[in-house]
Amino acid sequence: MTNRQKGMLCIVLSALSFALMNVFVRLAGDLPSPEKSLFRNLIAVMAAGFVLMKNHQNLHYPKAAWLNLILRSAFGTLGILCNFYAVDHLLLADASAIQKLVPFITIVVSVFLLKEKPTRLQVILVILAFSCSLLIIKPSFSNADLGASLVQVVGAIGAGTAYVYVRKLTLQGVDKSKIIFFFSAFSLLAFIPLTMLDFKMPTLTQLVCLIMAGIMATFGQYSVTYAYSFAPASQISICDYTQIIFSAILGFFFFGQVADWMSWLGYAALIALAFINYLAGLKKTKLSS
Repeated sequence: MTNRQKGMLCIVLSALSFALMNVFVRLAGDLPSPEKSLFRNLIAVMAAGFVLMKNHQNLHYPKAAWLNLILRSAFGTLGILCNFYAVDHLLLADASAIQKLVPFITIVVSVFLLKEKPTRLQVILVILAFSCSLLIIKPSFSNADLGASLVQVVGAIGAGTAYVYVRKLTLQGVDKSKIIFFFSAFSLLAFIPLTMLDFKMPTLTQLVCLIMAGIMATFGQYSVTYAYSFAPASQISICDYTQIIFSAILGFFFFGQVADWMSWLGYAALIALAFINYLAGLKKTKLSS
């Protein structure tokens, strides 16, 4: 198996893991979103800490990286909270599709944070991606899901911004495992006071669902991290859009959710735009090699 094939496999496993995470988050019922997020990050910080201990890595971070670490974690925490709220109020496939605006958002944010100049094609793709997302959001005063859809857009902006800060930290030489641990610990501490404000004692079933959500999230996080260590994003990132398909299937079997034709058109359009972006990345990689 080539490194590219390994990367694609890891991306697909990551997409399936995050789709399952959303299923378990929804199965956890009417618990507040901060409480669900707390358990997600509790599992993640334990796993990240175990990896650091196993690899005999310390928790020393360069002084120059601290601000970027805090900003990465803050935006990432916002992304998690918004995603969990959206999963509880939208079709799983809709929530996943809106979340997949992240790659296009990173292009925009990179202009300001990394001073990267986007190509004309990338600018067009960003505009089209946000336009196509309206097919899923369906903004109208009669749309009961509009608020949750907009929350997920905010979450996608948070996640996209967080990924750009991950890139900045990587360029500063900060190890990926340390970035994951810092983010998980930061989010855990942030969600503790929010959870205490509106804590609801979970039932045994809800507790199992929360633990499974944390396990799936952690597995997904490490799968995507390993994926990009095998191959560049331009070669494998398109596989991440399989999460929309997984979410549609899982949403149907677990919750009887069926998306309308406009949402399916939006899914197809976003996947097509991602494929175009993927082909453009491949071409750029070939030209630079």
